[in-house]
Amino acid sequence: MKRSFSLLELILTLTIISIISFSFFYNKETILENKINIVTNKLVLYLKQTRLQALIDSQYDLNDNLWHKKRWTLSFFRCSKNVGGIYYVIYSDKNKKGHPNKQESLKDPLTNRYIYSSNSCNEESDTSKYVLLTKEFDITNVEISCKSDNSLGKISFGYDGKIYNKLSTNEKEDKKNELKEPCTIKLIDKKGKYREIIIENEGGNIYKI
Repeated sequence: MKRSFSLLELILTLTIISIISFSFFYNKETILENKINIVTNKLVLYLKQTRLQALIDSQYDLNDNLWHKKRWTLSFFRCSKNVGGIYYVIYSDKNKKGHPNKQESLKDPLTNRYIYSSNSCNEESDTSKYVLLTKEFDITNVEISCKSDNSLGKISFGYDGKIYNKLSTNEKEDKKNELKEPCTIKLIDKKGKYREIIIENEGGNIYKI
């Protein structure tokens, strides 16, 4: 004869299912929380590395009226429409064409990978996955308080320690677009949670809040 569930067994079964379900959803939230923390911490390190690179690798050239376009810069971009999402690149625009290529990009000192992606937003064997904000870390939006154009935003570092929010395309405008107050980079994930990075205009201190 087929044995039926007792009330106690039914309650125990439902309790176990509830615990498993809670653990599953809790772990998903924890993973998402970890993702935004990981990518924020990495971005802080990359920004500090970029600032240091600018100090030791001056792009100043008295004979080039557009030398400031070669400043070490972190720029945010959108992936292609068929991919969607956001990524960033750290580079010095050596050819002054306005868009970075891999060879112009900074390398992660720990992995020796380029801090670079194209708008296809695919990780390659020699590029850092940390630039793929949406694809790898579920970051759906970036807000930069000091942004002054229609781009997603950029932060540019000078050899003299000064920081800029834009690279002028005009000659002899190396002093233009200097930060006059601290700038905040806000990373927002698909759940609406966010982390903020502060870049101080005086002293160049960079930290997460």
